[in-house]
Amino acid sequence: MEEYMLPCLNKKYFGFECMGCGVQRSLVALFKGHFTEAFSLYPAIFPLVFLGIAIGINIFFGLKYTNRIISFLAILSVTTIIVSYILKLTT
Repeated sequence: MEEYMLPCLNKKYFGFECMGCGVQRSLVALFKGHFTEAFSLYPAIFPLVFLGIAIGINIFFGLKYTNRIISFLAILSVTTIIVSYILKLTT
């Protein structure tokens, strides 16, 4: 499956990983049911998945508090991405 994945152009041309490095491998691990591996590859995978689900619910059903949930999950996702990227750079 990894032979079909897109390479990180940032890593290829500039030599360092971007904030999205690991998302594809993490998503594949998540689909295979390897939840801890998915988290270790890209810690923001779970908030992003829940954000996608919340957006889908909002599109089809438009529940009362969905916009607040989407806002919370978006902030959580961005914060997780930034913190995990900083931790990856320092280790």
